[in-house]
Amino acid sequence: MEFDITNDHAASRFSIEVDGQRCVLDYILQNGTMTITHTGVPNAVGGRGIAAALTHHALETARTRGWKVRPVCSYAVVYIERHPEYQPLVA
Repeated sequence: MEFDITNDHAASRFSIEVDGQRCVLDYILQNGTMTITHTGVPNAVGGRGIAAALTHHALETARTRGWKVRPVCSYAVVYIERHPEYQPLVA
């Protein structure tokens, strides 16, 4: 499934709306490092790969912009463990 993910730089948040539900990945960008602090998908739309899509998008954004990543959110930690191609981004 393909999602139209937006990055609200002012709010430091990637987001998508699915079936009227807001799904988010929050981050802090400081000194070229994106700290992923929270991934949230409401139960009503869970199990569709939304958190994975948000995390993938955030990591690809970091890679493209030359940022390092510090995963604090437990979902992001597990995602990176399962996708070793993102290990070089970890700060």
